Amino acid sequence: MCVIGKNELTEIIRSYKCIHPFDYGLLDGDGYILTVKEERTLHYLEHQNLVSNEVVFTPPQFVAHLTAKSKYGRMGLSFLNAAKVHSGYVGRLALELVNLSNGRQPITIKRGDPLMHIEFLKREGEPSPYSGGYMFQFMSEEEIADYVTILTRDFKNVFHKDELAKSAKERVALAPLV
Repeated sequence: MCVIGKNELTEIIRSYKCIHPFDYGLLDGDGYILTVKEERTLHYLEHQNLVSNEVVFTPPQFVAHLTAKSKYGRMGLSFLNAAKVHSGYVGRLALELVNLSNGRQPITIKRGDPLMHIEFLKREGEPSPYSGGYMFQFMSEEEIADYVTILTRDFKNVFHKDELAKSAKERVALAPLV
């Protein structure tokens, strides 16, 4: 496996909407910086899930790796979830955070704040796309339709429309997305 460079990353984003919405200004080295969908304040020892503003799609020939922005680590914010996005996954990411600040002060993360680096790595071998219960999580019906079109058009040997429809129906959803 190897991290793909900025030129290949921008190409897969353009071709497959791997990050949507996409802001060229959030490209960072060989990765992209995901932002926060809504403002949250975490009090000392409080655990919350923050949802990425961006929908992430990891094409079957890739996996993605997440790392936290060091700015938040220095404040005492700790990231609890695994640092991997499975091959074939489509959805917004739930970022599991806890405030462990030494000063026991609240930490506020505002809507649109850059929070997490994502890097895409090429994988070897046959595709084994994600098929868990978080496929299409926190996505609108319109967003799902857009991605089902991409998946069944460009990866028809990997994704099956009936299975995608089932995943969409059973997805984790938020209150109405704005």
